[in-house]
Amino acid sequence: MLERELGLVFGGGSIGLMGVIADAVLAGGGEVIGVIPRPLATREIAHQGLADLRVVPSMHERKALMTDLADGFIALPGGFGTFEELLESITWAQLGLHRKPIAVLDVEGYFASLLALLDRATADGFVRPEYRALVLDDVDPVRLLDRMAAHEPPAGLFSWIDRDET
Repeated sequence: MLERELGLVFGGGSIGLMGVIADAVLAGGGEVIGVIPRPLATREIAHQGLADLRVVPSMHERKALMTDLADGFIALPGGFGTFEELLESITWAQLGLHRKPIAVLDVEGYFASLLALLDRATADGFVRPEYRALVLDDVDPVRLLDRMAAHEPPAGLFSWIDRDET
């Protein structure tokens, strides 16, 4: 990210993998924007080293603001919050609320089962192929960033709803 002069928009926490990544980007002189809901910020989870920490009232407002600020989305290994944010970014793209690249960095096969589930849902007719194509994946972070930079949303996508209808 630093070599490409890419900033980081993340959930604003000081803990976990994203806290470590935020620290690394900050240490390298990169731009980091944190977005955290007030209930988490007041529980001392907020990253105190950020010049730009935005405290919002709710988780929904957090995800909406992060979506607005980001140029793309990369999921790294994580838990339920990671899964929920990834799937919501896919759903929002499917609904036409954004046309930004969505990717998973499949570290040591972490996302292999999820990717297989997406493929199965597509094969079984629950997910249209153009929507499955919304999710890029790779095991190599440099190659994944290259693919995201070259990403064009699949043809045939259109807006189902307006942003104010979410």
